Amino acid sequence: MVLLIGSAPDAVLAKDWDLSMFAQRVAINNAWQITPDWDYLVYPEDFAPERMPPTPLKPSQQLIAAPEFVPQQNSFGGFVYAGGTMAFTAGYWALGALKPDLIAFLGCDMVYGTNTGDSSHFYGQGTPDPLREDVTLQSLEAKSVRFMSLAHTQQCAVVNLSALPESRLLFPRVDRLDLATPALQQQLLRQQGELLNPAAAVHALQAEQDLGYMVASGRYWEHTAEFDKTKLSDIDSLWLQAINAAPSR
Repeated sequence: MVLLIGSAPDAVLAKDWDLSMFAQRVAINNAWQITPDWDYLVYPEDFAPERMPPTPLKPSQQLIAAPEFVPQQNSFGGFVYAGGTMAFTAGYWALGALKPDLIAFLGCDMVYGTNTGDSSHFYGQGTPDPLREDVTLQSLEAKSVRFMSLAHTQQCAVVNLSALPESRLLFPRVDRLDLATPALQQQLLRQQGELLNPAAAVHALQAEQDLGYMVASGRYWEHTAEFDKTKLSDIDSLWLQAINAAPSR
């Protein structure tokens, strides 16, 4: 079971949690500051050196940069289809490299305060990276369905630990304490299977393959002139068709 920690204000909840229930704790960008009990830090090429954790790291800690996460991302279809923001990049890296039975997201809702004085990130004001103008991020919801669908094919459940009223992630929500329940992973996999439409997912993946937008280097932004925004939006629509209404309880 993997915990993936982003930079939303509620990510600081992890500071007071007993994280021993998670086999691995993955921090994204600045989230290493929240708890010293992280195992992996996933960060992009443009992450400021002064924001890196102090060295030496603990023997159990590893830095995950582009040479590590790009091949994993490519194995799941590449950045153009996955969505070029670090919550998804770190998620796909964890899915491929750690092969967990469950990935729990915290602080990755990609919803940003609009009121004056609201903090956008746990450390104060930051750039809302997922909301930038980017052809791969037209529908964050669709990208979350894609991730959940591909995780399901790997027998990995995906959940959101956030208690915020809104999220761009369409994953099932659970309470952290419920994760200690025996056999919960299989229960969540079944719930995920009810949420997902496998035939629609196959259709979406085939559309991606037919379009053929793969940038092996991971630096997709150097090739945006080659991408058709409308066709990518159409694929997002296919992914949104791959999630059913929430199952009845």
